[in-house]
Amino acid sequence: MNLAATAVLATAESDPPGDPLYPILPHLGELIFGVIAFAIVLFVVAKKVVPRLEEVYAERRAAIEGGVEKAERAQQEAERTLAEYKQQLADAREEAGRIREEARAQGAQILEEMRQRAEAEAQRVTESAQRQIASERQQAALSLRTEVGGLATELASRIVGESLHDEARQSRVVDRFLEDLERGERTGGSHRAAAPSGQGA
Repeated sequence: MNLAATAVLATAESDPPGDPLYPILPHLGELIFGVIAFAIVLFVVAKKVVPRLEEVYAERRAAIEGGVEKAERAQQEAERTLAEYKQQLADAREEAGRIREEARAQGAQILEEMRQRAEAEAQRVTESAQRQIASERQQAALSLRTEVGGLATELASRIVGESLHDEARQSRVVDRFLEDLERGERTGGSHRAAAPSGQGA
């Protein structure tokens, strides 16, 4: 126990006396050493750490600003593309409407042309048929005239009792017979009524 008390007394005698009013103040040597160490640390932080932090902050800020600008550009590009798409869609709808109108007009024109062609073809066929009928009627009339003329000549030869095979006389007889026949058809059968009286004479 004496040894411990001796060590405490020796330590107390070796330390310089401090300010009894401020017992927590460090000694002057410790204070100078602390200030120098703090200055060194501050210098290192100011020269090495702060520039690196500022560089990282600037990079992060540039990246964020670049991302925002890129997002804004992308949004503007998307809006421009959307506007172009809407314009193209409107143009396509207008073009489709115009094509429908043109197709409708062309269809109506084609139908009108087909109708006109059909009418012209029908008229041509009708005219051709009428010409063919007229030609056949004329041929039939000629054939009938020839046959009726022959029969009339033969009949007149038998009635009169003389030969009527002379061409001029035969032609006159046939013409007169046909005229009488046509006149009888127009008068409603007067020839048919007069024929028996002539035969009786």
